[in-house]
Amino acid sequence: MKPEDRDAGYLWDMLEAARETRELLHGYTLKKLIGDARTRRALERTLEVLGEAANRVSVPTREAQPGIPWAKIIGQRNVIAHGYAVIDHSRLFMTVTQDLAGLIADLERIVKALEADSE
Repeated sequence: MKPEDRDAGYLWDMLEAARETRELLHGYTLKKLIGDARTRRALERTLEVLGEAANRVSVPTREAQPGIPWAKIIGQRNVIAHGYAVIDHSRLFMTVTQDLAGLIADLERIVKALEADSE
């Protein structure tokens, strides 16, 4: 099996993690997030899953989708997973509230196209 054959599953995992992340912060303010350790950890985990799935998408598929900020998604995962720096929850909050809707729309389009191609 070629790496590209697994990409649909990884893209689906990305989409589900992005949706879960958005739902997790629905109705949250930054102040509420900062005061809620459990939700902060859940946010970190869903973004880590998103980044791990992105990291597993093959290079040809990533190159075919230049509108997805692959390096940023994967880099964010690495910071969270490896503790390269103190996690800036205000930055994560802004990412989720400002960027995630567009990423979800792009992933929905890509997954739908892949599903249509496989039929």
